[in-house]
Amino acid sequence: MPVQPSSEWIVSALGRAGYGARPEDMDELGRRGFAAWVEEQLHPQEAQDAAVHQRLERLRLRIRYNANDKWPAVDELRPLAYLDKPIDEAWPLIVKRQEMDGAERRRPREEVTAATILRAVHSRWQLREVLASFWHDHFNVDAFSGDEISVALPTYDRDVIRRHALGNFRAFLEAVATSTAMLYYLSNRSSRAGAANENYGRELFELHTLGRDAYLNDRYDRWREVPGALKGAPQGYIDEDVYESARAFTGWTVEDGSGIDGHRKLPATGRFTYVETWHDGYQKRVLAHEFKEFAPAMADGRRVLDLVAEHPATAKFVCTKLCRRFVGDPPPARLVTAAVTAWTRARRSPEQIAEVVRVILLSPEFAAARGGKVRRPLALAAGFARTTGIDLVPTEGLWNQIANGGQRLFGWPPPTGLPDDNAYFLGANSMRHRWALVLGLAENWWGTGAMPPTFPPGGVLTARAVAAQHLARLQGAAPVQVADAILQGLGWPADQPLANPATPEFAKRSARLAALAAMSPMFQSA
Repeated sequence: MPVQPSSEWIVSALGRAGYGARPEDMDELGRRGFAAWVEEQLHPQEAQDAAVHQRLERLRLRIRYNANDKWPAVDELRPLAYLDKPIDEAWPLIVKRQEMDGAERRRPREEVTAATILRAVHSRWQLREVLASFWHDHFNVDAFSGDEISVALPTYDRDVIRRHALGNFRAFLEAVATSTAMLYYLSNRSSRAGAANENYGRELFELHTLGRDAYLNDRYDRWREVPGALKGAPQGYIDEDVYESARAFTGWTVEDGSGIDGHRKLPATGRFTYVETWHDGYQKRVLAHEFKEFAPAMADGRRVLDLVAEHPATAKFVCTKLCRRFVGDPPPARLVTAAVTAWTRARRSPEQIAEVVRVILLSPEFAAARGGKVRRPLALAAGFARTTGIDLVPTEGLWNQIANGGQRLFGWPPPTGLPDDNAYFLGANSMRHRWALVLGLAENWWGTGAMPPTFPPGGVLTARAVAAQHLARLQGAAPVQVADAILQGLGWPADQPLANPATPEFAKRSARLAALAAMSPMFQSA
């Protein structure tokens, strides 16, 4: 990073390692330095985010549905009820689904959505919020595809994604594999001996660990032919590895009330469980490693997780994705190599991911990557609110507009997760919705909170001065030509007072200028 970072550099850095720079962040970073900020962010302390917890406690979300012969009509504002609940306390929404409207089962998903937006804007631990979004994409589940996933989403977000976002990847893999949300999404809950479901096994290799580039079945269809296999170190995987790993995970399921045999049934709690009689205990071979028959409970699946976590292709695949997220596309080769080295060195560390992220964020490639990453709609909304001082409250209208911009939170249908390339967010329709997103926030279309008016230092309240102040906050710099271009488009004289500062018209015009400043390319990317 620069020895003395400029305002433009700080805005860019906090727009990629966080969700945007507030005025106080600019002062803190200039005083303490970026490295100190990173180190603190890599070790988030929940107790120091009390303000966010208070906001979550105060938050109320509307729920409404019509009456029928089983339940009365509902139209009310409710506090969040599921964010901190274990899965078994939410699972009655599934067990008793015939006794309630579907809006009740959507409620846990909507609470996580609202909390995600609120934390992105207000949390002190900005890096963790960015990483939570990254890992939700990496280990994608579509919470719109089934009630069970919607109900399990708070547990998945809290106990899997957030708990492991800066931790050890091998531990992360097992948390994902045993999560109710993933067991439903990729159908492993129904995978049994004699009828192994390969969905999870395939995505474990292709999307969660080794990556598509390590799929070698187009060249080799026998395990012995794969380079390195005879030495126990195959360069990649083939379909046989997928099939065998699917067998290894049979019996990993959910307590959903299913019958185990003619006499026994699982409880209906929504929790993970292992059913020995559903497991295929016979010998297996995965990544050229022989598995002995009838291993102890869950040992086969855990050995698969050990093998894929340790594979060099996994280090390269995941580190490349992390570099792409924080730096840009294509990710710099030298940085990927440095990240892989850190990943491999820390593979047994409980802070493995944190150590890799440190290498990326303190690299010269990160420092030089200003403007290389298009902000996703959530980042755009959160960054605008943080920068302009909106005391944002998440609402359904806001998260619907974020979805219109191309990011339906927790609702990407295929297991690939939301694309991370810039082009996806730069189509004509996407840009129209992105501009509407910042304008709607500035003008409070969705009841998210009024934007406070901006008063430039020195008491100069001309239209040019107010526009320049917005540009300086949003971009770290205030090019006069950009301010004048905005004002020319509006037909507002640059050297005239914007409005009487004591009137609502001043706040309204100031908000419009902020939105137009945020539509500029310099703010749309970080």
